[in-house]
Amino acid sequence: MHVLVLGAGVTGLATAWYLREDGHAVTVVERNEDVALESSFANGGQLSYSYVAPLAGPGVLSKLPSWLLRGDSPIRFRPRLDPDQWRWLAQFVRACTQHKSELSTRRLLALSFLSRDLMRQLQISEPGLQFSHSNAGKLVVHRKRASFNAALRLLDYQRSLGCEQQALDTRECVQKEPALAHLAGQLEGGIFTPGEDSGDCYQFCVAMTRLLRARGVEFLLGTKVTALRRTRGGSRRVEVLAGNKVIEADQIVLAAGAPSAVLLKPLGVRVPLYPLKGYSLTTQVASDGRAPHISITDFERKIVYARLGDRLRIAGMADVTGRSADIDPSRVATLRAESAAAFPHAGNFDEATVWCGLRPATPHSTPIIDSTQYENLWLNLGQGALGFTLALASGRSIADLIAKRRPAVPLDGFTL
Repeated sequence: MHVLVLGAGVTGLATAWYLREDGHAVTVVERNEDVALESSFANGGQLSYSYVAPLAGPGVLSKLPSWLLRGDSPIRFRPRLDPDQWRWLAQFVRACTQHKSELSTRRLLALSFLSRDLMRQLQISEPGLQFSHSNAGKLVVHRKRASFNAALRLLDYQRSLGCEQQALDTRECVQKEPALAHLAGQLEGGIFTPGEDSGDCYQFCVAMTRLLRARGVEFLLGTKVTALRRTRGGSRRVEVLAGNKVIEADQIVLAAGAPSAVLLKPLGVRVPLYPLKGYSLTTQVASDGRAPHISITDFERKIVYARLGDRLRIAGMADVTGRSADIDPSRVATLRAESAAAFPHAGNFDEATVWCGLRPATPHSTPIIDSTQYENLWLNLGQGALGFTLALASGRSIADLIAKRRPAVPLDGFTL
């Protein structure tokens, strides 16, 4: 079959990879002039296979009032005259229960573990795939005793699902990552996961594109999909329009991130998808080597630090403020200040490269990997902040569905 993949971020490219592996003719359609220029360009850089707890959790609602009132809060909400925003928020609030959080965590772990296995296989089969990859592990540090105690309680649950994690006191955190010495007096402890990776998602996408082209995959870059419309004659099929031109294909996979919801509305397909704006800084590591070598997540600040070769990526924020990726200077200033306070000698944060992107998120943080009521339209959407982590498993799963194979992990909870 000839399959169109709409979107050339990491999820779309992973989808194209496994469709081509199945022997399909594949065309990737992307509105930008190159691949991975939006959410995949400068994300947090963590391949967080074991730490996939959804944003909606039982402790979130009590924190929201203080978060929404503070200018430097990790989550920011700005109301819009947008029914989709309010509908998403209502579903998010309903997802903030212990039961729903644990259910989403269990489902996400199954998908992320598959991604981890697929990444290992890919690196063996494609040894030239270079993307500043490291397997140094991830340390989530806690500044408050209450949050650390909650993490300790979650540890047993995570272990029961196959996660290999260790609880560390403050001294052990600094031993594991000496760059944390500056913060020792502010830490209560941390959770270390040795099997976690980091890497540059943009480099990964560029390398995958090169491999895909070598395998005959066609790329239509700089091609904006203007509409998805029903084909004439009453059939339950969809066609893709770029301007006034129809792009022909047997099957279509929509993996275009946040704009996908707008494309689907005229078809009567409503997806619980809304963009969460995030920010990142990328700086050269200081020559004296006082930047962290393992991935660090500052739990209270909701900021991640990932070493990418001789660079340090710092990422954070989840702004529910609309569909614009315009940079808010105050959010950048907050990220610079937090980075300098946490790792003052790691690099020059004032000269760091700034990025802002829209992460396509669902209220439960579980992506949508499913068919639609149209026989040739498939969805691979909503990976949110876990796009890099879940991309390979999401791509493999949608390829399995198109081939009418049983996916390697159950897709309950990932359906439309």
